[in-house]
Formats: sequence, C-alpha cells, structure tokens
Amino acid sequence: MNEKEKAKKILKILNKIYPTVPIPLKHRNKFTLLTSVLLSAQCTDLNVNNVTKNIYPKYNKPEHFVKLGRFKIEKLIKSIGIFRIKAKSIYLMSKQLLEKHSGKVPKTFEELEKLPGVGHKTASVVMSQGFGFPAFAVDTHIHRLAQRWGLTNGKNVIQTEKDLKRIFPRKTWNKLHLQIIYYGREYCQARNCYGLTCKICTTCYPKRKNPIIIKKA
Repeated sequence: MNEKEKAKKILKILNKIYPTVPIPLKHRNKFTLLTSVLLSAQCTDLNVNNVTKNIYPKYNKPEHFVKLGRFKIEKLIKSIGIFRIKAKSIYLMSKQLLEKHSGKVPKTFEELEKLPGVGHKTASVVMSQGFGFPAFAVDTHIHRLAQRWGLTNGKNVIQTEKDLKRIFPRKTWNKLHLQIIYYGREYCQARNCYGLTCKICTTCYPKRKNPIIIKKA
C-alpha cells in the first residue's frame, strides 16, 4: 500500500468517525484562542478550559492582561503546568500586540511567530482555527500517530508536518489535524494501541505483529 492509498483509507475512516470536529479549546475571540493554545503546552485541553472559563468572561483582550500584570496572571493560571513561564509569555505577548498590532492578533505565520511564547505549532493552530487558513498543526501526539501509520520517518515534528502536507490534500488539513487528535485520544492511545489494535493501524499494517517503536519529537 503506497502513501496515497494509505491517506485515502485514513481519511475515509476519520471522516466516518468524525464527520464534524469541534475546536477543543474554548475561546471568545482570536486573542483568547491564541492565549488558550499558549496555555495548552504540556497541559490537557480540559485543564485549560477549566481554568479559562473563569478568566475569559472578564479578561479577554490584550489590554486586560497588560493591566493585570504578570503576577496577577500567575494567580489566575496557577493550576496549569509551568504557569510562571506562561504568565510571562501572555503578559509580553499582550503588550506586543498592543504596541505593534493595535491589539489585534496578526494573521500571518511570520508575525505570529514573532510574538513571545508563540512557536510554529501555536501559530499553525491560530491560522487554522482562528483564520481558516490551511495549516497542519503537528504536536507530539500527531507526530506519534503519523509514525504508527507509516506516514513519516519520525525525525521531528518539522519533518512530520512536511510529510503530512505532502501526503494529504490541502483542503483537508484544518479538519484532519483535529480528527487525528480526537482519534488518537479515543482509539490509538500511546499506551494502549502500540500500532497493533486500532482500525487505522490494522488497516495500514494488517500483518504487523510487534509494537511500533516511536522516535520522540
């Protein structure tokens, strides 16, 4: 089975299980989406949503967080991992948005990635989910699944993103990266499937007998 055949089978399975995919991080606008994605590093979406549901009704613009200051932001997000680093990033990011972008979230990768705390993956999520621009946000979970499904050689997330963009049609990227995340959580978990039991793994590799060894990103 070549890559294109594999991609078609994977898309068919994912579209059947997840015909629609909600955005997992709750947000009120593009700024709160950006903030939530930044907060989600090394943290579950559920934890982020539990914290931000008490924040965003009152604080949802860059000026709100600049006025709060780093230490008050820390108090608001203290139940989230590496909260001090994230509080600093949110404060500096908010400040830069006000100073250089009139308080608006920029809509290019280049400008987003210049913001404090914003890397390529975060920018990809915002471009995709915030602006509807075709992007493929690859995190460690998608990287793991792409290896299991034989879609990448597993060197790093940068290579995985290139491989997935090459294999799958551009029009599928925005929906597909969410479908893969949901599927991984439900069916192809890190310590459950091991590349041997879920529908996609058995479809792509019906004769595989040994657990697939993952190269970490």
